[in-house]
Amino acid sequence: QLQLVESGGGLVQPGGSLRLSCAASGFILGYYAIGWFRQAPGKEREGVSCISISGTTTNYADSVKGRFTISRDNAKNTVYLQMNSLKPEDTGIYYCAALPGLQINQCVLTPGYPYWGQGTQVTVSS
Repeated sequence: QLQLVESGGGLVQPGGSLRLSCAASGFILGYYAIGWFRQAPGKEREGVSCISISGTTTNYADSVKGRFTISRDNAKNTVYLQMNSLKPEDTGIYYCAALPGLQINQCVLTPGYPYWGQGTQVTVSS
């Protein structure tokens, strides 16, 4: 079975940092583009970042550019999201998702990813 498991969320003060991990099992992550999405309380899910199979192409939402960094280690079957300079508006449930069928240098941050993790809570508050 295909499974994605997020970890690394928690409570952090504004200006702090967290690193989220997305570990894949049941499939080889190195054949999928990966996206990170988040859903704040009372709001719709939004795309945060994506990374191509090769790791050479990344995209970020304007709200997180310069603060978040996505990376992947295909040998470990894991994708990461390093989040720095966190703001209260970054609070939400963060999900990773996998998308097959793209070329190795492509990623998209749009709805339609077929495989999703269970999410990990990130709370930014003083």
